[in-house]
Amino acid sequence: MSLLISFAALFVSVFLLQMGLGGVVPLDALSGTELGFSAEQIGAMGSAHFLGFFVGCWWAPRLMGSVGHSRAFAAFAAAGTTGILAHMMWVDPWAWSAMRMLSGLAVAGCYTIIEAWLQSKVTNATRGRAMAVYRMVDVTGNLGAQVMIAFLTPAAYVSYNLLALFMCFALFPLLLTRVEAPPAGAAPRLRPMMAWRKSPLGAVGVVVSGVTGAAFRMVGPLFGIAVGLEADRIALFLSAYVLGGAFAQFPMGWIADKYDRRLVLIWISAASILGCAGMVAGAQGNIVTIFLAAGFFGFTTFPIYSISTAHAHDFAEQHERVELSAAQMFLYAVGAIASPVIASALIGAFGPASMFAFIALAHVLLIVFGLVRMRVGRTPDHHTPYVYTPRTSFLIGRLLRRRDE
Repeated sequence: MSLLISFAALFVSVFLLQMGLGGVVPLDALSGTELGFSAEQIGAMGSAHFLGFFVGCWWAPRLMGSVGHSRAFAAFAAAGTTGILAHMMWVDPWAWSAMRMLSGLAVAGCYTIIEAWLQSKVTNATRGRAMAVYRMVDVTGNLGAQVMIAFLTPAAYVSYNLLALFMCFALFPLLLTRVEAPPAGAAPRLRPMMAWRKSPLGAVGVVVSGVTGAAFRMVGPLFGIAVGLEADRIALFLSAYVLGGAFAQFPMGWIADKYDRRLVLIWISAASILGCAGMVAGAQGNIVTIFLAAGFFGFTTFPIYSISTAHAHDFAEQHERVELSAAQMFLYAVGAIASPVIASALIGAFGPASMFAFIALAHVLLIVFGLVRMRVGRTPDHHTPYVYTPRTSFLIGRLLRRRDE
């Protein structure tokens, strides 16, 4: 209980951040459709989000070092709030892309600061419990944001104002907490090729995870609209995807710790291809089949990032883990920046099923590369413990650092 109380302000801020920033993605897709934006323009907003996210990951540790945790958090939260509030003041798809860069910047910046704060307070004895609560709060906030969208009117001032209010509320717990802010630590060096050197398969896996997750999160609402879902059902559709991914973590973690992770990646990618086929087939049925297909798609695709990072960390020394996590986040962002533009262009040209053909192709390439690596790559001497790895900031490696058994 004392652990929860000491981190209460941080966890409340995380929940409120998710309620605000987590709702922007589906609301923008629904609003863009209502306003007549093309699929390509809506996809560009998703790519702009991850471009801002990458800039925030790089800039946040440096800003913390200059002005401290609290002021840096306020600056990033203000940037996100500005991006949300400005939507209905300037209704233009390219202007919205710039606003979404601010939202992505706020996601990366605020989470980097919260995770740095957590890292300074946890010990090896409390790390597991703190991270379990952190993930639970994060997922709950994400689900809450998706469900809330079902009750918001697309392209309306009041809808964006409500999301902005959550962002404003997120400032209070962290800025008013009596817990002393930690000293700013050194920013991790960003060495993207480190991920490839440690594990080529792990590097390709996180890129494919970025392609998959960004396409579904950013462009998935367009797919839902195209197959006949009403706006209030889109939120539940995305929630089914998130829930499926949450339920996958324990069984996939057990399997990844017990068997060769290269083989696990190959099989989970094959299951992801079935998930893509299920999404296309489920769209021809009723709403229950669509939701079940979304849940299965989340179940098969969510764990790929964590399995890929765990496989890469099998080859890393203790002092390399933070920089390796930063390198993997960079590769994830590369896939995530490109994916929404490609997926939305395919939907515009060939229809909604083409997005899942694109995702399935990415997993086919991962399977082929995994089979090649099983023939030429080496097997690690031991496994580091599997952990669910959120794609939140370059500093997540410090919170999730694995110890040799």
